[in-house]
Amino acid sequence: RNPNIKNQDLEEQIYLRLMLTKNADALGIYVTDEAAAASADGMLRSLGRNGQSVPIQAFVKQVLQPEGLTAADFERFSRDDVAIQQLIQTLGLSGALVTPQEAAAAYQREHQEVSAQVVFLSASNFVSQVAVTPAIIGQFYTNYLAQYRLPDRVQVNYVEFNLTNFLAQSRAEWAKTNLDENVNATFQQYGMGEFPDAKTPDEAKAKIREGLIRQRALLLDARTQANEFANAIFNLNPLRADNLATVAKQKGLTVHLTAPFASQYGPEEFFAGGAFTKAAFALTSEDPFAGPILGSTSIYVIALAKQLPSRIPPLDEIRDRVTQDYRMVQAMMLAQRTGTNFAPALAAQLMTGHTFASACIAAGLQPEVLPPFSLSTQELPELGDRLQLNQFLRIVANTPAGHASPFVETEDGGFVVFVQSRKPVDVTTLNADLPQFTARLRSARESEVFNQWIQVEANRQFRDIPAFQKQAVGAR
Repeated sequence: RNPNIKNQDLEEQIYLRLMLTKNADALGIYVTDEAAAASADGMLRSLGRNGQSVPIQAFVKQVLQPEGLTAADFERFSRDDVAIQQLIQTLGLSGALVTPQEAAAAYQREHQEVSAQVVFLSASNFVSQVAVTPAIIGQFYTNYLAQYRLPDRVQVNYVEFNLTNFLAQSRAEWAKTNLDENVNATFQQYGMGEFPDAKTPDEAKAKIREGLIRQRALLLDARTQANEFANAIFNLNPLRADNLATVAKQKGLTVHLTAPFASQYGPEEFFAGGAFTKAAFALTSEDPFAGPILGSTSIYVIALAKQLPSRIPPLDEIRDRVTQDYRMVQAMMLAQRTGTNFAPALAAQLMTGHTFASACIAAGLQPEVLPPFSLSTQELPELGDRLQLNQFLRIVANTPAGHASPFVETEDGGFVVFVQSRKPVDVTTLNADLPQFTARLRSARESEVFNQWIQVEANRQFRDIPAFQKQAVGAR
């Protein structure tokens, strides 16, 4: 079982699979032994390397038996999987009824070249217009007091054993062995597929070699020294947090102090990983040490420095932050109010012959000309981080050529886009791409129809199941 799957999600998947197999059986869907075997082989092949299937005996022993399952359970699963795929194709059949004319129109709509201009009304451009007084900031702080509550935090002293300090030692130890033999064996096991950045086998082997050296430096050499350091701390009596500094001084090691950090973020100075943060919050005055703790590139031994309970800082302590927050909130409101008022005025000016650019400039706004794009465009760097590409393309799709969109609010403020023209797709290109596009369109429509069916059926059949009751409440 995947540990990242929540129990509720797993429960929903089980119920859905049972529903699907029941419906497949009710429709009389029959799965041949050959189809079931092919499905099982495909699953085993997906778990193997270089297209090779995992031996069924190994799969049963290493994967199924620890979960209390058998080869017969796997066979039933494979057979049910084929039946479910047949059910999906059957129920989604109406979605596959796409005519060539409909597919061609959809292709044109998604791939025709669009010329457009856009004006962004970003909150940052309105910050200078926001007036600030001590009374206003005080009222804003009071209104949003809960937003400034600091969570429980902890501060720790730590000694870091970074693998880079042990690379020379690791190389020297590897030199005493047949490193090339280990590299070649690893390459034979994983192949080029595990090293997408490598262009040649030699480059892949160089990465393997460096990986083995770094792995030994961290997991053996750094860990050995970290263990020795931790043992020396734990052997001191009485057990006190400042023993970390005492032993570090004896061994010529540097002690670092983190800034206070919360459990959901971890230290801000470096990426420590969940184990570090969990160990830090488990420290107490009676049990002030933890480690060695394995990180991605370092091993840590830590000691409790300070525990900071949740609190709301007084205004004088965070006045600059509150002031900045107030300015941005008000700037956002100004940007969106300006955009809301600008959009209808723009539409009126376009109808009387004014250009989009002149209307923007007259309103004190700066229009931007976008490079040609289509609704199938995957990247449009000119948008920056001001809005999501998918949101922008949805608005463009619903804006006729020669017209401007309404003002659209975003996390940054908002925008108005003017679609100048749409250039039809070249017939030769359309004819060449249409067969593959039609197949993808039919597959997408099949999935859409099936998903609609499964949602209705799940709501009907599982309305008394707690997991699905929660889901339905969330949907409403």
